[in-house]
Formats: sequence, structure tokens, C-alpha cells
Amino acid sequence: MFLRHHEEDDPGFVGAALERRGFEIEVVTVADNAAPVDLEGVEVLSILGSKWSVYDHDRVGGWILAELDTIRDADRRGVPVLGICFGAQALCVALGGRVEPAPRPELGWVDLIGDPEDGIPDGPWFQFHADRCVPPPTASVLAKNEVCVQAFRIGPHLGVQFHPELDARQFARWLAAGADEAARSLGVSPDELLAETERREADAAVRVDHLVAGFLARA
Repeated sequence: MFLRHHEEDDPGFVGAALERRGFEIEVVTVADNAAPVDLEGVEVLSILGSKWSVYDHDRVGGWILAELDTIRDADRRGVPVLGICFGAQALCVALGGRVEPAPRPELGWVDLIGDPEDGIPDGPWFQFHADRCVPPPTASVLAKNEVCVQAFRIGPHLGVQFHPELDARQFARWLAAGADEAARSLGVSPDELLAETERREADAAVRVDHLVAGFLARA
């Protein structure tokens, strides 16, 4: 099951990697008026990104608190969680860490030194965030750079600050939904970044497949 916060989001490369391994993909949109998430029969839970911060309770709405409770419920049930960007931040907070503004935003393809032996391939990985995780003491940090922790594990759960799900088609939808303005405000050309995303798709899909395999092997 994937939880998403915007209609333009989808499981992308991560969903495809799970489907190749026999999982059925269900996508649930989280909102204040949505029904509570039912985890009965769910084998893997993934939380996708969001334009909001996990600490924006008053500005966004009560769904954030409900989502944190869903993650805790998954943890109690032994359902492994893969948190992506905002999803990683929600995982971090739900299980005892905190989230704070990053020293600077990250947008675009960023080279990272991963932990291939622990299922996190080296980058580049696509970044689009302005917050950072401070994982709890129970977490193992798997990758980081000068801006933030980029990947961590808590028990069977994995949080990644980057966007392994992203392909060019999805990024085009993000741009149409307002990410183009965010990119320009950071001095990044939306058209050039979309073209770069198209060029990197094939290599990114291979890295994501390794990441999903590592996540499942340790879940």
C-alpha cells in the first residue's frame, strides 16, 4: 500500500519494482475527510512525498497526526514501512525522532555515497526538500551528506530523503502542479531538470530495483 498526499504523485519506479516481485499495488490518498487507513492484509506500507512539512499540524490539518498513528500501527503489526522524502520524515517522527528545517533546500539530482551492502546504492538520487530528519537513537544512519541524513533504518523500516519513485512523467506533473515556480525560486531551470530526469531514467530504475530488493531483504 502507498499513501500519497497529492493527486500528481504515484509509486513510479518503486511500485514497478514491487510489482515485479509479486506485490499488488494499492494507492490511498490521505486527507482530512478520508477514511482511516486499514492495514489488515497489507504486507508493505510506503509513504510518498508532500509539499508540506510533518510539523505543519495547524496549517495543514489533522491528517498528519492520523498518518503518524498509521505508521505506529504498522510498526506494531510488523508491517515494514518505506518512507520517501516527507514519508521518511513522518517515519522518523512517528518512531521517536524529530524533523527540522534543513540548512538549505535540495532540488535536483544529487550525488550521494550510499551503503550498497545495506541495500542503498550510491547516487545520484533526486532531491526535493527543505527539511531534514534527526532520527531516534534506535535508527541506523545509512547515508548522509552535508545537508542531512539521506537514508536510515529503524528495525524493518527504511526512510530515504530522496525520491526513488520519480520518473520523468511524474516530474512533469509536479512541474505543472507548481513545482516549476519552486525550481525557479531556487535558480533551477524546470525544463533542464526535466530533461536531465529523462536522461537518467534508465539508470535510476536499476538503482531503485536494488534499493527495493535491499528493503525487502531486511524487512
